[in-house]
Amino acid sequence: MRIWTAIVVLTSSWLVSGLVASQPINATVAIADEKIAPSGSISQANNTQKPIAIDKSEFGIARVDARGKVNFIPTFRVPLQEGSKYGWRIQLKDYQGEVTWREVLRLPKPPETWATDDGENFTVSADGTESVMRRKTLAKDGVIENYWTIAAGDPPGKHKIQVYVDDRLIATFDFEVFPVDRQQSTGRNRSL
Repeated sequence: MRIWTAIVVLTSSWLVSGLVASQPINATVAIADEKIAPSGSISQANNTQKPIAIDKSEFGIARVDARGKVNFIPTFRVPLQEGSKYGWRIQLKDYQGEVTWREVLRLPKPPETWATDDGENFTVSADGTESVMRRKTLAKDGVIENYWTIAAGDPPGKHKIQVYVDDRLIATFDFEVFPVDRQQSTGRNRSL
């Protein structure tokens, strides 16, 4: 509201005084109360602006051991086995604070169902093959991450995940979800 008022006052004073500017004056810079983040940067908790830099990005599966500890195993092949978890983690360089990220997941064909833990900021394309999730998280030790769990009816084949921060693509993961031999997955191998 104040920006429009300043522009109207400046414009009307120029018309009254007969002043014609060769270039328009950017009134928003003169009166803005908040800093505007430059394109391709993210706000940290202390309101300083810093361009985003990636230290490391990786894709893989997460396995939980008997003590409940999650072990991340880098791979681009995910077994199509109910309960298997796959996902990504990205280490932001010298970054602490809150990060808003967006993930686009593309499947080769629609799954039987789509679901998330909280359902917030989650959409699915009309053809059912693409989801978009938006999250705001605290980057603990500069790390952001997201995991999916294989459910009944999930399709095998080539998948793709793209991760964005401030509408800037920061990572792309192409991976394959492959069917698991039923005998192999149960641990019962036949030998002849």
